[in-house]
Amino acid sequence: MTSHVSRRGILAAGAAAGVATGAGAVAGGASVARAAAVDTPAGSGAATGRSGPAGQDGRSGQGGHGVALTHVTVIDPHTARVRHDMTVLVRGDRIEAVHASGEGRVPAGVRAVDLRGRYVIPGLSDMHVHSVMDRIDPALHVANGVTTVREMAGGDQVFDWRRRIEAGELLGPRWTISSRLVDGAPSIWDPAVLDIVEVADAAGARRAVREEIRRGADFVKVYSRLPREALTAIADETRRLGVPFAGHCPDEVSLLEAARLGQRSFEHLFWTFFATSSKEAWARREIARIRLAQGDYSGWFERIHPVEWIAARTYDPDRAGTVFDRLASHGTRQVPTLIMHRGLDLARTLDRDDPRRRYLPAASRSGMDYALDELYLKQRSVAEDAEWAALFEYRLRLVSAMNRAGVPLMVGTDVATPGVFPGFAVHDELRLLVDAGLTPMAALHAATAEPARYLGTRSGRVAPGHTADLVVLGANPLDDIRNTRRIDGVVVRGRHLGPADLTELLRGVEEAAAEPRPTPAGAARPPCPCHAPTRAAAV
Repeated sequence: MTSHVSRRGILAAGAAAGVATGAGAVAGGASVARAAAVDTPAGSGAATGRSGPAGQDGRSGQGGHGVALTHVTVIDPHTARVRHDMTVLVRGDRIEAVHASGEGRVPAGVRAVDLRGRYVIPGLSDMHVHSVMDRIDPALHVANGVTTVREMAGGDQVFDWRRRIEAGELLGPRWTISSRLVDGAPSIWDPAVLDIVEVADAAGARRAVREEIRRGADFVKVYSRLPREALTAIADETRRLGVPFAGHCPDEVSLLEAARLGQRSFEHLFWTFFATSSKEAWARREIARIRLAQGDYSGWFERIHPVEWIAARTYDPDRAGTVFDRLASHGTRQVPTLIMHRGLDLARTLDRDDPRRRYLPAASRSGMDYALDELYLKQRSVAEDAEWAALFEYRLRLVSAMNRAGVPLMVGTDVATPGVFPGFAVHDELRLLVDAGLTPMAALHAATAEPARYLGTRSGRVAPGHTADLVVLGANPLDDIRNTRRIDGVVVRGRHLGPADLTELLRGVEEAAAEPRPTPAGAARPPCPCHAPTRAAAV
């Protein structure tokens, strides 16, 4: 199989594709919530049907008195418990109590929302995003019940969004933000496209870590072409400063070596195939022969893909068992990003008439089509599609094997790649995890409790003392994981958004997407995912 795929074009086109989706947090852009919950202040018979103003600001609509979600079925993936006819009492941004609805009255002044027939799960997480627009991404995450995200290429704009969200000026999820990409020199990213940090040795790697932490990064994002000595130095410096590192597994380093150094998570599945192949030694020799110029991600992809294909076909269960045991013992997370891999491996099946496309600006639609036609499919014959489809099946089996072996998995989507829409993609990833063999409860765990454990936050649970980030569903996700799309309400930072609020929120996204934008020269090619070309930081 041959493919000339530019990562720059993939991410840029996909970022554009993710810019403006939203006509409801269900597949195909249908209404966010067909059934409105009854929303009644305690001690009053008046049903308001909504929780207050819901624009894209982050101001609370609770009036400071709290909200009680009553007569609801609570699903807590942390414990795998399901409890029926429960009340979840929220005050401020915390869950104050979870008890049987018949055990007591809703406190005076607390607004009661009768949710008979509904289900409450913890707010969902997307642990791999690349964000684009403040009027698009945060709102789409919230509308889809995604209340925690991990930004994987931290730029100044996202730090500003987080500040505004925490100040109540912008409605959005809780945001963990990486450093800029820290890659080798030369990087396979074009520094005219993305703000990156290139390092050539251990000293430069240590300086990069210190600078990125000074800029406010919560962790260091490592990339594909880092030299071994640089990754070793990053591991030592981050450990000394008390911050984690995560990202790609560099070409010069095996998966297990990176895990031993302390890498907290591996994104995507390329390197996992290498580590679990009976031909790993051959694969590592082939990878070591790769020589690339700055900005040649297309060249990296072209050279790495045949190696990955052979590695996938030579999967060794015994070798894999050893690898998985060690990952599990180190607590190293795998973020499969199956929805990203599906878009690449099954590119010809991406729906060009997806109803959500009508929420994309024209330039973004063009960018998505450009990526599919010129980057994914131009050098791929129809005859090769079966092999690409087989590769995706190998990915599903790999994820299944990791799950059975106890490797901790986290939901991440790689928002900013074609067909991967902010917020919506989490539901796509959940379904793919179930397709890979996870139970619906295990898939929910990967989107809630496991990210919370990884981040060290009191989130990801429906339990007293935990953050009041919740999703109200109109049907049981344990019966069918696709029911996570049937969103009847969201609680984010203690603020309850009912069906009318979510509809209004998404209407704002649609309006933002429809606003005219100047068309840059050469607009047939997708724009930069970070909006503005910036120079790489030489370290």
